Amino acid sequence: MCGLSVELPTPKGWVRPVNDVSFTLERGETLGIVGESGSGKTMLGLALMGLEPPGARRTGGAWLGPRGAAGRNARPALRPDSLDALRGKNLILAAPGEMRALRGRAIAMIFQEPMTALDPVMRIGAQVEEAIRVHEPNLDEAEIGRRAFEALERASVPQAKLRARQYPHQLSGGLRQRVMIAMALAAGPVVLIADEPTTALDVTVQLSLLFITHDLGVVGQIADRVAVMYAGRILEQGPALDVLRHPRHPYTEGLLRAAPRLTREKLVPIPGVVPALDALPPGCAFSPRCPYHIAECDSAVPELLPAGGAGRFHRARCILVRSGGSR
Repeated sequence: MCGLSVELPTPKGWVRPVNDVSFTLERGETLGIVGESGSGKTMLGLALMGLEPPGARRTGGAWLGPRGAAGRNARPALRPDSLDALRGKNLILAAPGEMRALRGRAIAMIFQEPMTALDPVMRIGAQVEEAIRVHEPNLDEAEIGRRAFEALERASVPQAKLRARQYPHQLSGGLRQRVMIAMALAAGPVVLIADEPTTALDVTVQLSLLFITHDLGVVGQIADRVAVMYAGRILEQGPALDVLRHPRHPYTEGLLRAAPRLTREKLVPIPGVVPALDALPPGCAFSPRCPYHIAECDSAVPELLPAGGAGRFHRARCILVRSGGSR
């Protein structure tokens, strides 16, 4: 993904909840997207699915598989039997019909609120079957039912046959989210976006996973890499353990100090709040809350700079970070 931005209309003009975001996601890799509420994490996931709010504008690019010369060495993300015509296509420019074909079949999303995402008047099994039928209408009903049952079992739904006959209100919150995982996996996508999941995602190890969360502890356990978002931008990204053990941006440091630990350490909250998108400060958006703030922070938006540690793979958007140096 390269330079993805999402703009929303407001009475005060256009704002960018996702602002020039770039990253790669390899096959079988988990990328954790972390940050406070209002950082742009969920909007990023919705934009990749083509589900941004009405009236929104998307710019930039997002590709499944290689794209032209720049991606000739990348490993294909699409399965050989699925949507080969879209390999290398910019999803941001895809027509609505193309995105409908992609959603669920190549890229799927587990939404934050499973009770509102599930149809309250349809049985669980029927909803999982629907996710298969829409992409493979030529399958007979017996095969669709078998695949739906397998999806529920793969998502570790206990007593899958019983649960398939139940309605969403009869399931706990954790089971409803596992049903959402089953629906997301049912059509065999290769990229999965999980928005603040409350249950284990060990069933997704064969997928490329975009893991959206505020829980740094979970990110450290399951993510290969992490990207820290704030006010629509990525402020720091790199190998998960390197970023969590040796944070190079003041915002990442603040998130770690504010995160609960098993040891009895005092939690230190970050002062202030995420700024409104229509009232961003000049320069670095984090500067009003930053303990290292200097006048130069307000002059321009910093670039993502190499931040030591894992070399070019660990980068931070802070003028106090120099390549090979320290704050």
